[in-house]
Amino acid sequence: MTEHAAPASLKPDVTLALDTATPWLTLALAWPGGSVQVSREVGRAHAELLPGAVQALFAEAGLPLRADAVVIGTGPGSYTGVRVGASYALGLGRVWSAPVLGVSTLEALVGGDGVQGVSLDARKGNVYAARYDVQGGVVRATLLPPTRLPLEEFQARMDGAPHRADATPDGLALLRAGLDHGARDWALAYL
Repeated sequence: MTEHAAPASLKPDVTLALDTATPWLTLALAWPGGSVQVSREVGRAHAELLPGAVQALFAEAGLPLRADAVVIGTGPGSYTGVRVGASYALGLGRVWSAPVLGVSTLEALVGGDGVQGVSLDARKGNVYAARYDVQGGVVRATLLPPTRLPLEEFQARMDGAPHRADATPDGLALLRAGLDHGARDWALAYL
């Protein structure tokens, strides 16, 4: 079991979260006065749509195009999708002098509180899955780290806990996870 702790002294005013690892383009923006998010299915059009979607999110929030921290979903996901999001996040982080915090895309699939499993289809009867203890909408402990395994084996490890399979990613869940325990030294994961 992995316990999660907040990154030291990270209290940004504006945080952008983005994930392009799944067929969904998932974005969230939070600031002291509120938050907005969007998840829309785009297939493989992340590269074409991401810059405009980020600009539209800041415009909707009435904020200038600048964040103090960027959270990136690190996968698992398609090779191209994961790299598009990571490259864009790293570019924004450099331009804005903002840290880029990585968390597993699977953390954007959690819903509600309590012990739960989440998974993405990894083809041929396999899933990329994790089992988490979620409190206050944030993963507080990893009970089964993200791993690829047969769906039946993952279901057997759930011990009756709810399982969210191929759910629509939640940008605010990703953002909260990044602020709570996002890693500055992250690696990408592919399906």
